[in-house]
Amino acid sequence: MGADLTVWGVTIVAVLALVALDFFTVSSHPHEVKPREATLWSLFYIAVAIAWGAGIWAIYGAQYGTEYYTGWLVEKALSVDNLFVFVIILAKFAVPAKYWQKVLLFGIVFALVLRTIFILLGAAALEYFSFTFVLFGALLIWTAIQLARHKDEDPDVEDSKIVEIAQKRLPMTDGWHDGRISIKENGKRLFTPMLLVMIAIASTDMLFALDSIPAVYGITSEPYIVFAANAFALLGLRALFFLLKGLLDKLVYLSIGLAIVLGFIGVKLILHWAHGVWSWVPEIPTLLSLAVIIGILAVTAIASWLKVRKDPDVIAHAGSITKSKSPERDQGPHVLPEKQADEVEG
Repeated sequence: MGADLTVWGVTIVAVLALVALDFFTVSSHPHEVKPREATLWSLFYIAVAIAWGAGIWAIYGAQYGTEYYTGWLVEKALSVDNLFVFVIILAKFAVPAKYWQKVLLFGIVFALVLRTIFILLGAAALEYFSFTFVLFGALLIWTAIQLARHKDEDPDVEDSKIVEIAQKRLPMTDGWHDGRISIKENGKRLFTPMLLVMIAIASTDMLFALDSIPAVYGITSEPYIVFAANAFALLGLRALFFLLKGLLDKLVYLSIGLAIVLGFIGVKLILHWAHGVWSWVPEIPTLLSLAVIIGILAVTAIASWLKVRKDPDVIAHAGSITKSKSPERDQGPHVLPEKQADEVEG
């Protein structure tokens, strides 16, 4: 592909500008996001992502343009699973609705930084050790199997060792204090529940990065496309959360659909490595991958809709790669209303 430093620089500046736009126009003014606002922001970020892909297509050709759109679609689908866990975290800590945007913005920025590091490490590993394709493929297939096995469970957010250690070792206060992470009280530094929420979000980002980076490397081996697809999928995550938070309970087959997508990409990675060793081994073309992924996601959405229509009481779960120690929730993702959350804060 040959994306030079200028292209990387322009892309990074554009991503940082969008993060700054998000912060200064929305998240710097705590408020509860309404459906209309969430819809407009979602459409804006989708339009930006599509336009960026059109630029890649025009400059570098159809092959790389298709790889970008396929990678972006995969990351967008995987990010919906992130939203499930974000909802669980917000509910677990009873975060007031007016602070949701701040939490989500932190999660997005941390995920961008973390995934950039993983992308660079992955690129280096693939450059010097081609068997990494097999390792990535095996990881995705294992994740797919685990996700399918534990499709009716949710991750143990409350079982996070990092959160537990922070609660025990750091001086804490119960109030939210305008969404600040720490305050000074009687000359002593105290940390608010917002710090625990940030830690929970960060640890979640780390787990999801371990799956999402190998998944997009299954679509393309170009680090630039991997970064761009991840960045523009994550940038719209905050708006997508507010747009879909009322619909997440209805995506009852999402974990199964994502498991199939991850398994498919895992097989694609292994075949790619095998083709480099034995030329007679077939590869899965990117265009075919895009068609298969769109088909899987479409069937997942339609099947979920039909299931909920037949059984309105059924509840979607995020899915887990390990067996949950906590009991299955008998209700869908929920967050305290702002009024009730403010009472908790008081």
